[in-house]
Amino acid sequence: MPRWIPNEPGEEEALLAALGISSVDQLFTDVPKKARIGRLGVGPGHEEPEVVREVDKILDRNKPLPKFASFLGGRITSRYSPAAVDAIVSRSEFYTSYTPYQPEASQGMLRVLFEFQSLRVELTGLDVANASLYDGATAAGEALLFCRRLHEGRRFLVPASLPWEERSILENYASGPGLSVAEIPFDDRTGRLDLDFVRREVTAGDVFGLLADVPNGFGHVDEGVADLKSILGDIPLVVSADPLSLSVLEPPGRYGADVVVGEGQGFGVAPSFGGPLLGLFACRAEHVRSAPGRIVGATHDVDGRPAFALTLQTREQHIRRSRATSNICTNQSLIALAFVVYATLVGPRGLAQLQASIAEKARTLASALGGVEGLQAPRFDAPYLGEFAVELKRGTSAEFLDRLRRKKILGGVPLGDPRPGASHGPERVLVAATDATTDREIQKYARAARAALEAVGRSA
Repeated sequence: MPRWIPNEPGEEEALLAALGISSVDQLFTDVPKKARIGRLGVGPGHEEPEVVREVDKILDRNKPLPKFASFLGGRITSRYSPAAVDAIVSRSEFYTSYTPYQPEASQGMLRVLFEFQSLRVELTGLDVANASLYDGATAAGEALLFCRRLHEGRRFLVPASLPWEERSILENYASGPGLSVAEIPFDDRTGRLDLDFVRREVTAGDVFGLLADVPNGFGHVDEGVADLKSILGDIPLVVSADPLSLSVLEPPGRYGADVVVGEGQGFGVAPSFGGPLLGLFACRAEHVRSAPGRIVGATHDVDGRPAFALTLQTREQHIRRSRATSNICTNQSLIALAFVVYATLVGPRGLAQLQASIAEKARTLASALGGVEGLQAPRFDAPYLGEFAVELKRGTSAEFLDRLRRKKILGGVPLGDPRPGASHGPERVLVAATDATTDREIQKYARAARAALEAVGRSA
């Protein structure tokens, strides 16, 4: 593809001569050799059709999600998204103005963000929501810092069942200001938080906040979360909640949550290799000036027409500078638009019906897997909505999931912490059903799981 190379050999030699050097490599002499990656192994240029053919060969090695029966759980889901979502999101008036740095030029997007905030307020039972954050995990990290601004202390409590990735992110957020993250143990039968442990920690002092997730990291609904605020008193309570679950569960604001965070990807956005995601954050009105990110407000222009403006901007790049509550530099406006379109198309009744339908499929899945010798499904005796933990009685979760993958089944997410030095507990997998899960796929999973465990038994 020589026509796409900007400099001909003669031009490159002239440039080097003008700089007083003999090779391009001399431009990088200040970079330590150990930091250089060397040559990339890219061969000489080819004609465009040959390059396209080679790229197509590489793309053919991909294994797209629709080619598998997916039972992946966790914070990222693969619910069906109506075609209208992409059609609206890709309209040029939204697609080209989704970062409202100049609010006077993007009234349509500002209105979308205002509606997004309004939806979040309705779902959470709190007073105010921001215009979104990067993802659910960093929204929890921002909530940790938010709690520290509201209450003195050095320790932040989280469930021991919290996904290890989120716990790691919280630890990163806590490390800068010298704070620590402590785990709350859970009941081995139900997976519920140990409320007596929480009481002892609060009595001992030095706790500035607590995070609980609904559903929890095992996919179950911990009914004890509603009692946490009565134990914490003036210590802030953060609830990390799946927004779809809030269509059927009591809004956390009603049982005392000071902050509600979560991941909004499942509303109109495909998994897409883990992104883009959508961080959700809502809080009580009296704490709004301690909240991160930006908030869109509704007003009227000089002619009395409805208008929207960025009412609060707490990021460091704006007027607050050193007094900024966060270094979050933007929000996921385009993904927030997808959230609004999806929620509007499905509607409040439709969201509740969708959650009920998924819960029914999850029960069918649990029944099928529970009949497989060597599996305990679900692992915990507690209510669940769309996903639940499964425990393997033999073999490892990695081997189990690999055998399923060979059968074109994504069998779930391993619950162990894979990092070096992490303690390894029981072999557990988080499995999930969605609105796209079929009875045929469930039976296929059960058969493949039985075969995988039998193979492990033979090799033991």
